[in-house]
Amino acid sequence: MHPLVTDLSPSQLRERLNEALSIYVAAMGYPPSVARRRAPMWAEHALRRGWKATGAFTSGVEALTHFGPQTRQPRENPSNALVGIAYGYSGDSQQWWYQQVRNGICDVRGVAAADVELEDYFELTELHIHPLVQGRNLGQSLLLQLLNGVDHKRVLLSTPEIAGESNRAWRLYRRLGFDDVLRNFRFDGDPRPFAILGRSLPVQPLECSTP
Repeated sequence: MHPLVTDLSPSQLRERLNEALSIYVAAMGYPPSVARRRAPMWAEHALRRGWKATGAFTSGVEALTHFGPQTRQPRENPSNALVGIAYGYSGDSQQWWYQQVRNGICDVRGVAAADVELEDYFELTELHIHPLVQGRNLGQSLLLQLLNGVDHKRVLLSTPEIAGESNRAWRLYRRLGFDDVLRNFRFDGDPRPFAILGRSLPVQPLECSTP
């Protein structure tokens, strides 16, 4: 059975926060301690203007098979396991991400380009699928559900640079029409190079249909 993708309210995310963070660390290959450090940040993000989240859930036998007692996947109900999470919120000039990205665009492309890119955007902050259920187009389903009805001109995101853009995240973003805003950018305090990608809204379903 294909997982169910649905919107999550702030209270629903709080109830599922441990599950959501376990997906995040599993997908990113981080130690469990990272989830504990991220929990307050994710809870604070849910209070921001324009915040929206979507989740993917398995049910019944599939949930028990993938996330039964033999795994360390936390869950409130083994017959209704969260396996994917995405969320974002309205961009704002007071946010750290906005300030970092604006400085980067100004340095490389100039102030006018930064004004255009950051005029009215939704920031895709997190998008993660548990490794056990990757490869089913769940990322696309989550992202389309998340962006449905978002009232902004553009959506922006940051993702680590990967040689040849050869991972699932990059393939998803390119398939959905995300273009380069800034490449090989380094956020303060993080040595990794990131790409800032963006595209106009809304996303039309026919644009992202797959064979």
